[in-house]
Amino acid sequence: MASIIEFFRPWADLAGLVGLFGLVGLLGIKNPVDAARSGVIVRLLGLLGLLGLAGFWVPGAGAAGAFGALGLWNHQRPRLNALSKLGFFGVLGVPYLAAYWVTP
Repeated sequence: MASIIEFFRPWADLAGLVGLFGLVGLLGIKNPVDAARSGVIVRLLGLLGLLGLAGFWVPGAGAAGAFGALGLWNHQRPRLNALSKLGFFGVLGVPYLAAYWVTP
């Protein structure tokens, strides 16, 4: 397991910056998604953007903050809908979180 951690360590800082994509989800405060549109469960995954706060303690885990952009999923405005796809970059933070929880 230690070799996996060492493999991902050089990209930890860059992965943490990816978490800034989650700030796009804040656009949903000013322009909320219409409640009648489908995709409510995916938009709730935007709450996983709070995992990005772990980046203060776990190097690289800040990339999970990108999940916050999923809060704009299936937005009625095409531009905001396109920005919601950035939320899938949150997957980059998962190996850092997993390595932190698994290693002693």
